[in-house]
Amino acid sequence: MHKLISEIRNCTVCRDFLPNAPNPIIQVSTSSKIVIIGQAPGQRVQDSGIPWDDASGNNLREWLGVDKQTFYDEKIFALIPMGFCFPGTGKSGDLPPRPECAPLWHQQILKAMIDVKLTILIGQYAQNYYLGNDCKSTLTETVKNYIEYLPRYLPLPHPSPRNNIWQAKNDWFQENVTPILQEKILTYI
Repeated sequence: MHKLISEIRNCTVCRDFLPNAPNPIIQVSTSSKIVIIGQAPGQRVQDSGIPWDDASGNNLREWLGVDKQTFYDEKIFALIPMGFCFPGTGKSGDLPPRPECAPLWHQQILKAMIDVKLTILIGQYAQNYYLGNDCKSTLTETVKNYIEYLPRYLPLPHPSPRNNIWQAKNDWFQENVTPILQEKILTYI
């Protein structure tokens, strides 16, 4: 796993398409129990080199019911984005994750992990990649039907503050999904 992580952190496959020098962001161990597959780091995370080191990370940790120390324990949580580097900014926010990363690295990473109990799929890119045709017609419907994907996967919306409107419109998420999420997390930590 150390060799693989080193290869990922030195990856430059999509350097010509990035606004910054490549700085792949990942946290993983062969013994990680919970895998969180997100989209791609934002500029703040790209600068710090720490996964989920932003407002989205704060929201995610609140949903999970864990503190930073637990969240950054690689024996508990693997933090794997669909795109390992900040992809740049578009008209309505960050660009989608670079498409090279997941096919190049994900299977190798997951194959090296020996004790995964749950994979949390954050946002449409991770859900489309891992659930494929089993995704519902919208992210909302996929998240609402989370029970269909358990025990292997648990789909979530992105915890970005930009999604506060989504959360306000979908109060069932905080009422129904986060308690189940927190219960599962407690089981595995």
